[in-house]
Amino acid sequence: MADLIAIVEDEFSLRHNYADLFRAHGYDVTTYATRAAASMGFRRRKPSLALIDIGLEDDKNGGFDLCQEMRSIYPLMPIIFLTARDNDIDKISGLRLNADDYLTKDISLAHLIERVARLLRRTEAFNSPISQSEIFQRGSLKLELSRLNAYWNDKKVKLTLSEFDIVRTLARHPGHVKSREQLIKDSEAFGFIDPETITSHIKRIRKKFLNVDKNFDAIRTRYGAGYSWNS
Repeated sequence: MADLIAIVEDEFSLRHNYADLFRAHGYDVTTYATRAAASMGFRRRKPSLALIDIGLEDDKNGGFDLCQEMRSIYPLMPIIFLTARDNDIDKISGLRLNADDYLTKDISLAHLIERVARLLRRTEAFNSPISQSEIFQRGSLKLELSRLNAYWNDKKVKLTLSEFDIVRTLARHPGHVKSREQLIKDSEAFGFIDPETITSHIKRIRKKFLNVDKNFDAIRTRYGAGYSWNS
């Protein structure tokens, strides 16, 4: 069965152009013009990946609200914002809502297809049986590498794909300070994270671990240098 791409875009011509593009590359596609329609549709059938515009008709931030809603239902479903709003405030806001990527509509169609394909490849591992060799343990941290599950003291921590990659990269080299650029380069999320949003990612990761352990202190900020994992 082909992966299902959900496109949430209020502009008719863009919505159908994107749909035609993904169908031509072998994907199933479903489209929505409003937040309400997408919310109902996503609940009926979970998409493999969602492309969401931020402004949806008269709902200026409808895409943000939809992302937040879907994250509570499908924590690991890949979500990409595809929008004309090219400013740092919106970009950081989108990533704070746990979107996996934030793209502007001037992106080339070939690049868009590649970003989607890469995210889908990273989620395919969930359908594979897990083996002991795919478990990474570092003190209280346990990562199921193929299924992208994270645990702290055996309590599950719900991370997005990009957050999981950041934790894995830091934990693999405890005590080593990683600059923002090094963290991106060494992470398997390369191409989905940029230096300007690393701080927001780290803050979200810390908050999620603190929710399961109020004494969590494994990620250290090395001011002016980067971040490290405290084993």
